[in-house]
Amino acid sequence: MMKYYSFVFCIAFSFWFRICLADSDNLQDACPTATTGQQQTVFFNGLPCKNPTNIIASDFKTSKLNHGGDTDNFFRSSTTLITAADFPGLNTLGLSIARTDLDVDGMVTPHAHPRASEMFFVRKGAVVAGFIDTKNQVFQKLLKEGDVFVFPRGLLHFCLNAGYELAVVFSVLNSQNPGMVSVTDAMFEPESDAIKMLIGRIISTTLGANLMQNVTLDGFHHL
Repeated sequence: MMKYYSFVFCIAFSFWFRICLADSDNLQDACPTATTGQQQTVFFNGLPCKNPTNIIASDFKTSKLNHGGDTDNFFRSSTTLITAADFPGLNTLGLSIARTDLDVDGMVTPHAHPRASEMFFVRKGAVVAGFIDTKNQVFQKLLKEGDVFVFPRGLLHFCLNAGYELAVVFSVLNSQNPGMVSVTDAMFEPESDAIKMLIGRIISTTLGANLMQNVTLDGFHHL
């Protein structure tokens, strides 16, 4: 009998422990970020909320993605990420948004978001998007205007312009602080030979992107 109660207690404790580890729900309708010029003496896992009596409609609108970024760089691309720090209405909602502009032959090199999955929507142009799973398989597709692709949380992913005009992509990430780990930025100089070789290999593997759905990275060694 004692073993039975011990077993029930362990199950109940495990369930309670999982609840404690989960993100808590909002305790108010909304929680726009409280912006202040004063230095914070207390640090939060997130951002402090505005006084509910001071919330206005403008807290829930942003125009920061209306215009494209500067693509006059080595990768011919620009990504603008908007988080709760820039868009108060996002605070506590677990969301971030981004705009990526890809000039002709432009690309975003492999990177990962350790705290978020990403939904990738092509607004204009043709884009090859792909990710690499933990078995070193590459999943990639050619996307056209209106298509959506999903990058799972924490996995390396990339995209490049596969058309003959500027491509525009909007993304939604399910974290208000998704973070970014870039392999190329961490290990190589921006215009090094290693970067040029990596770009060449990625572009080579996308030539048949409309046919390739999952391949292994072993193929990279033969390019």
